[in-house]
Amino acid sequence: MSSSKEQAAQRVAADAERLIRLSELLHAHPETAWQEHRSARWVAEALEESGFAVTPSYLGLDTAFLATYGSGPFRLGLCAEYDALPGLGHACGHNLIAAITVGTARALAPLADDAGLTIEVYGTPAEEGGGGKIELLERGAFAGLDLAMMAHPAPVDVAEAEPFAVSHSHVSFQGKAAHAAAYPEQGVNAADAFTVAQVAVGLLRQQLPSSVRVHGVMTSGGEAPNAIPARTEGRWYVRAESLDQLAETEEKVWRCFEAGALATGCTLDITPESKPYAEFRTFQPALEAYVRNAEQLGRVFDQGSPARRMNRASTDMGNVSQVVPAIHPYVGIGSLPALNHQPEFAAHCVGGDAEKALLDAATALAWTALDIAQESTAP
Repeated sequence: MSSSKEQAAQRVAADAERLIRLSELLHAHPETAWQEHRSARWVAEALEESGFAVTPSYLGLDTAFLATYGSGPFRLGLCAEYDALPGLGHACGHNLIAAITVGTARALAPLADDAGLTIEVYGTPAEEGGGGKIELLERGAFAGLDLAMMAHPAPVDVAEAEPFAVSHSHVSFQGKAAHAAAYPEQGVNAADAFTVAQVAVGLLRQQLPSSVRVHGVMTSGGEAPNAIPARTEGRWYVRAESLDQLAETEEKVWRCFEAGALATGCTLDITPESKPYAEFRTFQPALEAYVRNAEQLGRVFDQGSPARRMNRASTDMGNVSQVVPAIHPYVGIGSLPALNHQPEFAAHCVGGDAEKALLDAATALAWTALDIAQESTAP
């Protein structure tokens, strides 16, 4: 092992208490998409302590930031996520993502000059449906990076991200209220419109490729059982293997909702909640380096169990990977049988196994950055 790698590992180990404390603080105070004011500040402060120059409210997004260190020719981007899930807290482990990223950045900072690094840490809000990285991309973030990285908690270790492309939409039907017993013929039933649409989607699934996912929830379905519902609302996701397949699938899904409007006489409104998340384009040399480094730390990559399928979950990091070289490995936290987006998984995102995953992932990412930076400058 090179001396720079040894120093990085020692730095992560020496930082363990600080990193675990940050992870626990975020976990205890979950904030949802675009509301991560304390979370963004806490993560940025942990970087400022190590000499990073921090730009808050980066590119006009209140809960985004950019922290930079060094001036080397190799531009390394590290992404920190810190938003939580509504009602579930950190059931996807973004508290660990933030702490892993901080640990990687703080370990590399003293080595930046010798390794030829410029370290750029992006605080990226609203991954859980808001598309924070896409907003940052469209405002000029990430441009020209030589490598972008982050690591995501999962039940087991999986190296390569293979996420679905996904769209997030708000759907509403507008009808007309009426007394359900006295004047039902005067009503236009928005709840019926949603029922027709959901039945049509269910029937459509037989004709969809196995790689496609269509799912959603009704968030408002009426106010009283004796009143014809005048308005219903819901949130709907469509997932596919690629943005091209996603666009084709959306046309079919929205026709199902149009059928609900046509059948009942309601009006339909479909509004995107964010721009679509893209599929992932993995930078294989960095992924291979990460696997070697993680295995050197004793990590074992799952090869076949259903628990490895967290690597199919959609992420706005996919959009970043379309424009710069990127990896997005998954680090296991020993949560089984609990899986991501379950309350039990949130409970596993603190404690012994989570702490080990945090420190291992930070070390492996730091080593990977050193490997790829060295390769890029080799004669």
